[in-house]
Amino acid sequence: MSTVESRPLVGAGINRVDGPRKVTGTAPYPMDFSVPGQAYGALVQSTVAAGRIVRMHTDAAERAPGVITVLTHENAPKVGTGPVTVLGASPPAPLRNDRIVHHGQHIAFVVAETPEQAAAAARLVRADYEVTDPLLDLQDPRAEQVVDPWEMDTSRGDTAAALESAEVTFRATYATADNTNNPLGLFATLAVWEGDTLTVHDTSQWPSMVRTTLAMVFGIPESSVRVLVPYVGGGFGSGLRVWPHVILTVMAARALNRPVKLVLTRPQMFTSVGHRPSGVQWLGVGMTRAGELVAIDHRSLSSLSMEDNDYEPFTAATAFAYECPNVITQDRQARINIAVPTSMRAPAEAQGNFALESALDELSYTLRMDPLELRRRNHCDTDPRNGLPWSGKALLECYEVGARRFGWSDRNPEPRSMRDGNWLVGYGMASALFPYFAQPCAAQATVNRDGSALVRSAATDIGTGTYTVMAQLAADELGLPLDQVRFDLGDSDMPNSMMAGGSGLTGALGNAVHDACRRLVRSFAQLACGDVDSPLYGASPDDVECTDGRVHPAGRPDRGEPYADILARHGLSELAAGGNSTPPVPAELGMSLAGAYGAKFVEVRVDPDLGLIRVARVVSAIDGGRILNEKTARSQIIGGTVGGIGMALYEDTVTDPRTGRIANGTFADYLVAVNADISELDVVFVGEPDRGTATGTKGVGEVGLVGIAAAIANAVYHATGKRFHELPITLDALL
Repeated sequence: MSTVESRPLVGAGINRVDGPRKVTGTAPYPMDFSVPGQAYGALVQSTVAAGRIVRMHTDAAERAPGVITVLTHENAPKVGTGPVTVLGASPPAPLRNDRIVHHGQHIAFVVAETPEQAAAAARLVRADYEVTDPLLDLQDPRAEQVVDPWEMDTSRGDTAAALESAEVTFRATYATADNTNNPLGLFATLAVWEGDTLTVHDTSQWPSMVRTTLAMVFGIPESSVRVLVPYVGGGFGSGLRVWPHVILTVMAARALNRPVKLVLTRPQMFTSVGHRPSGVQWLGVGMTRAGELVAIDHRSLSSLSMEDNDYEPFTAATAFAYECPNVITQDRQARINIAVPTSMRAPAEAQGNFALESALDELSYTLRMDPLELRRRNHCDTDPRNGLPWSGKALLECYEVGARRFGWSDRNPEPRSMRDGNWLVGYGMASALFPYFAQPCAAQATVNRDGSALVRSAATDIGTGTYTVMAQLAADELGLPLDQVRFDLGDSDMPNSMMAGGSGLTGALGNAVHDACRRLVRSFAQLACGDVDSPLYGASPDDVECTDGRVHPAGRPDRGEPYADILARHGLSELAAGGNSTPPVPAELGMSLAGAYGAKFVEVRVDPDLGLIRVARVVSAIDGGRILNEKTARSQIIGGTVGGIGMALYEDTVTDPRTGRIANGTFADYLVAVNADISELDVVFVGEPDRGTATGTKGVGEVGLVGIAAAIANAVYHATGKRFHELPITLDALL
């Protein structure tokens, strides 16, 4: 079966197909769902960070109006353990014992007739504790360290000797703060049991995993669990796990034989659904005086909760970011009394890139070399880990195009040399990469008797545009106008999908949709080519195209016939085909999968008297492979850029060093970048389709954030002459 080279829909910056539902308020998010007879849950959380519960006082809550039950570790049903996924082990089950491991831990679950009654009763529950001193400093020598749990540490060459003999040596320590994901939509769960069949509406980026987890935890077949997530309300990684509050809601619904709904409060979001872990990084870099890297020693220590196994290898990308013969990367974690960390947009790469790209910028000033030129000289044309060519890498083009659009050549290289009135002006840049990631994925494509198509998969659209780009891809593959194709997702009964995370869904799901549509077209071709009444009779099914809803021999649209006619003649109401994708194997391809690359250029304005920092403009030049929808892809880069600005200048989840309580767990106290903080954001895509995948995509959800913090810090140094090794860069530190 031949392919149609002209793809009029793929790449086009069309509006989101789900846009009208969102702007009219008719898109149903998890917290919007209700069923007759449902009760409402409310969480009770620990007010200490370490110790054990001596006694629970629930009498007052149980006597409160409307209260149905109060679950604690003393009366909660025992449940099983969730699975180990590609992201690690499931979070610990709630209410297992009397142990307290972080402030805000769920210690009781109140169920009442109304949400107001549940919340009021939850405030009546008290606990007596046997308190122990919490470990809250990740560099506390008493903290247990977890060593390379995923075996991702790397070493090549003799880094120690190369650092010792390098013509130019640089060493520094970098620190990045806890950040909290804070999607706009509050996380919600609605659990409905009918016998041993469970239906759950949940805020999740991975419905298939939620189904698997709930089946294991509650000891029922996966076929008895259905998870529905048509819209999410944002996630940024916080929806990639089945959190304890989900288990509690399902547990209560089963115990009461009644639907139960829980909606987290904003403060509970800070302790219940993960956060970007804080970390410290130690970096040693050796160079020649000509600016060529000879050694990199990059090590990190990041925060981990007492009973979880989330892992973020800050240093992993350093192993292949630049050409360098001697490299060590090493990541360690410290168990402390904090809520469970989790993935947050650009996990690990956001933190590790800040250290590496800041160090290279500092070295460029030592060598009196253009920071952009320094990076060009150390570009790796092949994968330094194995010598394989990249499946697609246009980083040099990102440098060239981004610098030209930004006006990098106008930069005076001397720090504190550029002004606009009283404002100090600084230019900074950084490279960015986010590694390729994919998991197995499936999709089903169906063409109906009226000629329209339905394509389905149990994926989610967390705002990235999955509804839209998959409809575009399917429409092109099936030769149909976009308004004749519907893409459905967010239902675990649909074909299994990977998570919406790691910048991997578009590639993996796109390949599955591609496969399903190709198989479906071939099924139509086989029906028609063997049918004496068809204009395609005698043609080869391997030499068929589809355009305008018609199947025809390649280059002969006049000899074809519509899908609807083929179905009608064979007495079929529809024809369907399934498709699958599995992650490509580099050794079989003879290439290393490149992932997304980018170059970030930033202009900042700094008021030296007030310590104010304003990001005046950002240019992001991105190699994201084939861009399926320029408009939604650009939106992803803009969103990531805003997140990077927040990471650099505002976001810091502050934990009280004595009690372990999060001190700024509201939007009034936790600062994020808002409209007034954002000015000109320019995005340009470069490069070619990636050679490692059928659709040529790479994914752009994370790479938009990577490099922004470093570029801002580098621009602040250029403006002020003051170097920052810790994020966020705050007014007091600048002054």
